[in-house]
Amino acid sequence: MAISHAKPAQVINLEPLGDKIASSKTHTLFKTDMMEAIRLVLPAGKQIAEHKAPGEITVQCLEGQISFSADGNSHTLNGGELLYLETAVPHAVEAIKDSTVLVTIVFSRSK
Repeated sequence: MAISHAKPAQVINLEPLGDKIASSKTHTLFKTDMMEAIRLVLPAGKQIAEHKAPGEITVQCLEGQISFSADGNSHTLNGGELLYLETAVPHAVEAIKDSTVLVTIVFSRSK
């Protein structure tokens, strides 16, 4: 069964999953023409290989701890910490501890 996307003005619960991380999956919270929000569920050791996003992004560690690499730099993000990247910057993620991460993509406007 597919998880439905949130509707405008609908409250989205992002409370920590805690021990439910192992049984939870990554899913898109909502997507519009201009932005997308994704809750990544990353068990310890899970890696997302280097890739680029089609717009500016924010990456907020909601719980746990991740290693985030971009532009030759690596940052450790703990629950409650956030960073952002400009469009198309190559980046990669690895979960150091069981983690959930809120990724928001703001799509670039066509010129």
